[in-house]
Amino acid sequence: MDLPRNVGGRDRILRGVLGVWLVVVAVAAYSEDRRLSAAVAGLSGAGLLQNAATGFCGGNFLFGIDTTDDACALD
Repeated sequence: MDLPRNVGGRDRILRGVLGVWLVVVAVAAYSEDRRLSAAVAGLSGAGLLQNAATGFCGGNFLFGIDTTDDACALD
């Protein structure tokens, strides 16, 4: 199943940066034995990184949002 891209430009960069930041927060929370916080931050970060890597967001798809025509395209 080939999904259309609906994440691009600045939106994709922001998702990548926030995804990395949330993964770092997850590692820090896990090292302090805050496992629920680590799990939430880790899953959120992984989801954002998946959006940035594939250029597709299920939420954007459901709401009809398309940011691929941003001025700062990465493709």
